[in-house]
Amino acid sequence: MASIITATVASGLTQSADNSGVLQLASGTGNLVTVPSVTGTAMVSGNMPAFSAYLGSNQSVSSGVNTKVQCNTEEFDTASAYDSATNYRFTPLVAGYYQFNWQLSCRNSTNISRISCVLYKNGSGFKNGADIFNTNSTIGYKVTGSALVYANGTTDYFEFFGQVQTTAGTNEFTAGSGADSYFQGYLARTA
Repeated sequence: MASIITATVASGLTQSADNSGVLQLASGTGNLVTVPSVTGTAMVSGNMPAFSAYLGSNQSVSSGVNTKVQCNTEEFDTASAYDSATNYRFTPLVAGYYQFNWQLSCRNSTNISRISCVLYKNGSGFKNGADIFNTNSTIGYKVTGSALVYANGTTDYFEFFGQVQTTAGTNEFTAGSGADSYFQGYLARTA
């Protein structure tokens, strides 16, 4: 069993108690939530950290160099944990498992031979995204990545890097009003 607190239109707030140590919250007759008996932070859908940011304008890059993608335009940042002004990084404040998604769009006026993208954790490459090799192409390419990772909620931080290799011409990570190069993440569950 469980101790239950119920909110209804007819009788307001009611409670039934037992000594099981389990607490359940009910709204009306259909919505029931069991509060876990473990220590830590209980999260509900309204307070789980999430962010989405994208590259606001094209970013010039050198060939063959892992370069941080400067996703400087936020679509949302529910916990104010993404720095879109200077570091272009997400620093989760809640320990748990985070889902990250990223996409990189590149172009070169002459030739693209390789494009790749990587999720960095604490300043080092951590999870690789797509890696495409193609020779003699003058069009742009998009590569994506996705990973579920653990963050300690205090010191861990995450960044998005990309690389384009060319033989000549001007290299750019391309922007497109949030549709081309972007970085997103959210808390899937607490630790």
